[in-house]
Amino acid sequence: MQVFRARPFWAATAIALWLPSATLAASSSSDKKAEREALKNALVQVMQRTALKSSRVGVHMQSLDDGTVVFSHNADELLNPASNVKLVTSSAALVALGPEYRYETEFLVEPELPADGKVKTLYVRGKGDPTITTERLYGITSELLHAGLREVQDIVVDDSWFDTERTPPGYDQEDSDRAYMAPTGAVSLNWNAVAVYVRSGPGGKAVVDMEPPSDFFIVDSTVTSGPGRARRVSVKSDAFGDRQKIVVKGQVPDERGAVSVWKKIDSPPLYFGGTLKQLLVSRGVKVKGKVKQGLTPSRARAVYVSQSDTFDIVLKRLNKLSSNFVAETLLKTMGAELRGAPGSFAKGIDVVEEFLERDVAIPRGTYVMKNGSGLNDANRFSTAQMDRLLRHMYERFPLAPEYLSSLGIAGKDGTLKYRFDGTDAVGRLRAKTGTLEGVSALSGYVQSAGGEKFSFSIMVNDYAGRAGPVVAGMDALGAAVAATGSTLGPGTAVAALSDGTKAVAGGTGDVANRIKTYLELGKQRDQRNIGFLRTAWRSERDPAVRAVLAESLYQSNPHDYLGTRTLLDSYSAGDDVYGRLRQVAHTLSVGVPGVSSMVELAAGGNTEAMARVMELCRASATSGDVDAQGEMASGLGEVARTAPQELVSTLRTSSPAERDAATTLLAMGLVRNGDAEHPFWKALRKLGTTGTDPQVVSFAKGLDTTLTTKSAEARAQKSQPVQVVAPASSSPGAPATAESRPGG
Repeated sequence: MQVFRARPFWAATAIALWLPSATLAASSSSDKKAEREALKNALVQVMQRTALKSSRVGVHMQSLDDGTVVFSHNADELLNPASNVKLVTSSAALVALGPEYRYETEFLVEPELPADGKVKTLYVRGKGDPTITTERLYGITSELLHAGLREVQDIVVDDSWFDTERTPPGYDQEDSDRAYMAPTGAVSLNWNAVAVYVRSGPGGKAVVDMEPPSDFFIVDSTVTSGPGRARRVSVKSDAFGDRQKIVVKGQVPDERGAVSVWKKIDSPPLYFGGTLKQLLVSRGVKVKGKVKQGLTPSRARAVYVSQSDTFDIVLKRLNKLSSNFVAETLLKTMGAELRGAPGSFAKGIDVVEEFLERDVAIPRGTYVMKNGSGLNDANRFSTAQMDRLLRHMYERFPLAPEYLSSLGIAGKDGTLKYRFDGTDAVGRLRAKTGTLEGVSALSGYVQSAGGEKFSFSIMVNDYAGRAGPVVAGMDALGAAVAATGSTLGPGTAVAALSDGTKAVAGGTGDVANRIKTYLELGKQRDQRNIGFLRTAWRSERDPAVRAVLAESLYQSNPHDYLGTRTLLDSYSAGDDVYGRLRQVAHTLSVGVPGVSSMVELAAGGNTEAMARVMELCRASATSGDVDAQGEMASGLGEVARTAPQELVSTLRTSSPAERDAATTLLAMGLVRNGDAEHPFWKALRKLGTTGTDPQVVSFAKGLDTTLTTKSAEARAQKSQPVQVVAPASSSPGAPATAESRPGG
């Protein structure tokens, strides 16, 4: 009887205990549902209110906690992922090679090092180490010296671990000597790029130094220096037989420090060998003969073996800094290690595709992958596929920490260092960026303020205009996810979209004073100001002032890619930036802020800056501002001197209105800079007679005719103010349709 009496008691107690839990669970479920709905609404608003609305966009976001897809938009459409392909390459390499993998580079002699330290040949046999720098190589020469090496006849570099195809598919779409186009090599140095330093020198001549220096380089310099000159430097790097020819043109001011430019080299083994020779000699080791390419004989014995850092460290350079060189080297490394030497791009792609099908359940043929870096128009993935890969790596615990730690952290480091400021995403979002002309991507992980973790992939293709508004829209998507569960919720990301889109109310004098302050800081060219300027740029909402801050950031460290990126994204030819800065220029009696820096970048061959200069030409032409037109004319004259081929290419792909305005101003600039003596004429006529592309040849001839006519008009009116008016159409010998040229 007692037992039967106890049952109702325990049942009642159990129900009493369960009811609060059930109520809490229901409440929690209801809250979560509300949060998800708020997040979805915020994401939809971001898509509708930003530049994403007029672009091809794929988005896929999924909870890593419960597997729920929280947002999806065109997630199965195959798009160009740009550098998001590095997520695929790095995951396959981490699985195939392991986080403790180390590259080895052997230094050998035949048959062994004699007591007197004199050898006929020093062999260098590499297996693709992408991390050897001049500093490491100097340390290697120390090891060789202490091992007893005293004299060498020849240095033979053996890079047979890889095949002879230096660049993968996609690289052929861009004819460039930029460092991000560096070739692969089983024996490589400094990411197969070289630094060229240019500084003022005595007698009006500039000094050009190579870093690292060696007789591998032939330097041809016509750079001049002098007081008060603007910095306009162009550096070209081309193969010249077994050596590398560096051509430097332009001018540098006396009062500024050295200008440094990184350029790719064309022969990795000879570059490595030439630098090794130079360093050995500097340590007192005699090198009597030459640097050659060849194979290591079987009888050779190692004197020293250099090992790289473990692979997890290499991954950080790949993904945080988005190194194309490391990505393509990894493909060949996987090919050689898993398919047999020599490593090739095809073998590496085969390893990656096997990993995707076997481990991630992404079948071959449902995507297109031709290279490991994502450069140019060579790859196609969907955001659903990229998100599936991210979830797989997140759940693969032995490798997940290394993989996640290789990604940039929002507001902290890598290519995300200066993004997401002021949002809940700072420190919570880790992702890989992707940037090409007309392409922007962002894929990775984010933990919301409420603690839930998500994976996401966003790809934007075929957008018109600047990248800045597109990036802002993508960041708003990430910020909305990060804000989920916070007091204010994901709507804060939507509310922030209006910030900075319109000029802040205030008198011209007030804005001019603020701009003057930031211009003075930029003129100091002091990297110690960068922290302050970056904070001011992040918090500034006036687009014109923001553009000036971006220029000051660039001027404080012209070698910083992120500073250059900030300037390009912040500066526009619209009335809210360039139009208002013209007014400020008249108030302060200075040149239009930002123009000289944009011209400086264009003169160095930066194609995006060149396109922005075309926009500024049209804006100055339609403004009726004679001073602004004169400034653009002089700037174009300098761009034509140091980057003639890039200028012709940009003119050819510009809109008719931009092209007409630019050619008129260019004619004025050529006349001001010496007209017939200007080197642009020679370069233009060479393109018109010896060019390999019929369209380029035809355009160059038409441009020659147009500029000849407009130069004659400019000379006739040289003593009078000339107002440029941009016609609605007409084109100097080129089709009106613009062509897309993918960038790095």
